[in-house]
Amino acid sequence: MYLNFYGLTEPPFNLTPNPKYFFESSRHVEALSTLLYAINHRKGFVVLTGDVGAGKTTVCRALLSRLDVHTKTAVITNSYLNAKDLLMAVLDDLEVDYTPGSKSKLHYQLNAYLIEQLRLDNNVVLIIDEAQNLKFQLLEEIRMLSNLETEFEKLIQIVFLGQPQLKKKLADSRLDQLRQRVAVYYHLTPLDFDDVKKYIRHRLVTAGCAGSDQLFPEETLKKIFEFSNGVPRLINQICDSVLLSGFIYEKKHIDPQLMDEVIQESPMVQLGQTT
Repeated sequence: MYLNFYGLTEPPFNLTPNPKYFFESSRHVEALSTLLYAINHRKGFVVLTGDVGAGKTTVCRALLSRLDVHTKTAVITNSYLNAKDLLMAVLDDLEVDYTPGSKSKLHYQLNAYLIEQLRLDNNVVLIIDEAQNLKFQLLEEIRMLSNLETEFEKLIQIVFLGQPQLKKKLADSRLDQLRQRVAVYYHLTPLDFDDVKKYIRHRLVTAGCAGSDQLFPEETLKKIFEFSNGVPRLINQICDSVLLSGFIYEKKHIDPQLMDEVIQESPMVQLGQTT
């Protein structure tokens, strides 16, 4: 509704991850570089954690857009699968023409595919989102996939994306063997105030806003930072809401008073999840 009013070509604060809007904060760039390094050097297990809304999925989408044609990927977003269903989901996502059967038969077919990809000088990456929900038994099954290797390198690279609880789960003594195989671990922290300002401007400019510097005054930006604590998802939610209110009140500049009003009416405040 507010696009024309603010000279935008598309919504700048959608919650759907879009590589086009990837903001290169030092934290997000470091996380992305860490994942790329681990994958390209076939390090095996990689873990990326962060609080809800910190930008893990956005980093993942940016990662997928930067991998070359010799990297085959399977992205699993359902972390409540059993071992057999997981293997079938991986084979499906890799577009492998496999024959359904027992877990061991599926495992054999995946191994054959990985060996063929190595022969073709391709790399295979398995990315599992919301990995903190994986049951201990399935984590152990996934560890077994890392046994698929040659004398010199891993046949499959496995990336876990999850909330901080994932690190606690991996610390369990039942997962000692898996934890010892994690080659790279990175925790994605929220943005600081300076990055929040740059983040908002980046998204506005990307969406076609010519007057991005004037739309949100400094005091308004401080209120956004205080509300969101630097969490990108919360920044997107409150900025989208305040632009809609600004359009309704015909405000070309989002003043602190309007920002306060929108914050107080936000679901997060109404449900007592922030102040």
